[in-house]
Amino acid sequence: MATSNARRRQRSTRITVAVALLAIATLTVVGAAVSGSTGAVVGAAVVALVLGAASTKIMHSELLASRQEAARDRAEQAQAYRVMEAERVKENQAFARAMTERIAERQLLISDLETELASTQRKVAETTLKLGAEARRAVRAEAAVQEETRRADDADERAAEAIVRVAELEQDLDVLRAELDAWQAMATEQTRQRA
Repeated sequence: MATSNARRRQRSTRITVAVALLAIATLTVVGAAVSGSTGAVVGAAVVALVLGAASTKIMHSELLASRQEAARDRAEQAQAYRVMEAERVKENQAFARAMTERIAERQLLISDLETELASTQRKVAETTLKLGAEARRAVRAEAAVQEETRRADDADERAAEAIVRVAELEQDLDVLRAELDAWQAMATEQTRQRA
């Protein structure tokens, strides 16, 4: 920056010198014209021409210097942009690599999750089939229990009827025994009476 400021001051000095030369040439021509002497006007014209040429040369060299400085600045900027672009390309490549790795990791994770999901769905299907089979077995077992309960109820009813029948038969047997005993007693009595 210090050299840039120094150049600018120097250029300002050159421009000031060129303007001063043009001002001197102008004053010389005006002074010669006022004096009215042809030799003074011709001399002033030559001096003005030389001073104008010198001023033009100074301005031309200033213009070239400023163009060279601008070209140098543009070249430095272009180099800085190239460096920045190279860094940006490296950063983009690093970012792209990182994102590619992350995407690959995510895809691997998704693949693992899909495999696990398929396995879980298979297990759920197997469990559902087992539960269906168990439910059918439970329905069959319940039907069998109901059938056995009905049979047991029928057997209980038949047993109750049999118990009632046995009690009736026992009563009939008791009656028949009593009658038999009575007949035997009567037969024994008749046998004794006959004897």
